[in-house]
Amino acid sequence: MAHAVWGGALTFGLVSVPVQLVAAVESHTIRFHQVQRGTGDRVRHKRVNERTGEEVPFADVVKGYPTEAGWVIVEPKELEDIAPGRSRSLEIIGFVDLAQVDPVYLGGTYYLAPDGAEYRKVYALLREALETTNRAGIATFVMRNRQYLAALKAEKHVLALHVLHWADEVRDPHRELGASLPDRSGATAQELGTAVQLIEAMAIDWQPLDYKDTYQETVRALIDAKQAHETVEKAVPAPRSTALADLMDALQASVEARRSRTD
Repeated sequence: MAHAVWGGALTFGLVSVPVQLVAAVESHTIRFHQVQRGTGDRVRHKRVNERTGEEVPFADVVKGYPTEAGWVIVEPKELEDIAPGRSRSLEIIGFVDLAQVDPVYLGGTYYLAPDGAEYRKVYALLREALETTNRAGIATFVMRNRQYLAALKAEKHVLALHVLHWADEVRDPHRELGASLPDRSGATAQELGTAVQLIEAMAIDWQPLDYKDTYQETVRALIDAKQAHETVEKAVPAPRSTALADLMDALQASVEARRSRTD
């Protein structure tokens, strides 16, 4: 099994089952190192005292919160002492309809595994009950000195834990975007009908394996080409914005182009 990032007891009602949390996704992003142009020497970052310019050992680094009166210094041990006591518990508060969970609240995803063969029945029972009711368990847990809100749901023979943003972390789009949000498009019935036609013509089934990170492939090709001292093709320029006067023509041409692909 993959490395567990957290372990504890999943509790719902008076039922408790030991579980382990494993990351559900992995990044394949190409990582670059910072080097100095012309020398190829690695560039390293150091913790430096901004007043003296001297390097500071990691053991001497503490957390500081700025106030008008100066820094409030907090030691790592002090944060551990005040952490919520349920640091080894994943406590389900209640069960909600999945449709009520707005996607904007969804964060990272983890898989849960029973921590011991004797707990597989309880684990499978909860998964099957969630699948049958189409509900998600809303839970809280503490990991790395931080408390998380999460939604536990059944997914393909496994329990998946979706970390949720707290309500005060989600921005109000009307406050953030303001006047840039139009109330209505002002489109004609013909324009709206053609836009709907285009969407229907482009309707597809969700197949995750049909998609791959082509940008990372392009970056890899760039690295290989530079290593072989070959030239690299530049990307196609971004399409120009559609002028309002051209909107109907662009929509109609898009519908016809889509239909010709499927004929």
